[in-house]
Amino acid sequence: MDIVGYGAFFLTTALIFSLITLGLNLQWGLTGLFNVGVAGFVAIGAYTSALLTTPDATGRFGGFDMPILVGWVGAMVVAAIAAAITGVATLRLKSDYLAITTFGVAVVVQLVALNAQSFTGGPFGIGFIPRPFGGLASTPILFNFSNLAVVAVVTLVAYLALEHLARSPWGRVLKGLREDERAAISLGKSARFYRVQAFAVGGAIMGLAGAVQAHFIGFIAPDNYVPILTFQVWVMLIVGGSGSNKGAVVGSVLVWAIWAGSGALTSVLFTPEQQARAASLQIVAIGVMLCIILLVRPNGILGDMPRRPRFGKKLQKTVPDQDGATP
Repeated sequence: MDIVGYGAFFLTTALIFSLITLGLNLQWGLTGLFNVGVAGFVAIGAYTSALLTTPDATGRFGGFDMPILVGWVGAMVVAAIAAAITGVATLRLKSDYLAITTFGVAVVVQLVALNAQSFTGGPFGIGFIPRPFGGLASTPILFNFSNLAVVAVVTLVAYLALEHLARSPWGRVLKGLREDERAAISLGKSARFYRVQAFAVGGAIMGLAGAVQAHFIGFIAPDNYVPILTFQVWVMLIVGGSGSNKGAVVGSVLVWAIWAGSGALTSVLFTPEQQARAASLQIVAIGVMLCIILLVRPNGILGDMPRRPRFGKKLQKTVPDQDGATP
């Protein structure tokens, strides 16, 4: 693949991660819901769309052969329902218990995908998923740029919709619940009702991202939705700036660039026998970058960073004078 085609492939993957991160930003950055089960909701969307749109296969449920757009809508609906059910059952828990519960949901989803072979294909996954502009596959450049255009439009629509929601009265209620739950409740707002809504909408966006990724790749399997996916998305949000949709997009592109770049570098510097051990360098690279950014920008690249004294500069001690005033 030439450099232009790879550039389109890279941006397409980065924008799909941006879509997932936007969903997490709604849940955590706007509402304060600690979701560590991101991979599970992405998997729900991917498998739902694949079952709705993939042609019939022997020994597997599905084969409805519906249009791709129907599969994407179905992925959003099913992922939103799953997120809402999870929210109703768990959002009364505190943040640490909520994190453990959502992680358990992701593990359950992966185990179902691995063992429910009649639905998901088991460890072999689902192949021959229809791809947008599949007729252009013989021309890689046109195929990659066509997919990039589709993913870019979907990500832009999701971004604009989330920006509108964040500025709406609904979004202001979510921010109020995040900042001061008691004050919001005293004004007659139901904390549980709004949080379930936010969790469901965020889950729907993650499900859409999973569906888009499934049709972009053309194949899905349980190994695609391991906990490292959740780790990647959380790092993207932290680096870009929690609470900022722009930060979610910028962080996704930056972290994916480092992840892909470090992977390409290890493939050049190490032999095939050393690849498994060298792959850990990707996580090391992401960890070092995360530490540096948190030291320089504690709230992320585009987050609001509170003012603080510079390193090495001592704070002036304020001592009241005889009149009681401070200098």
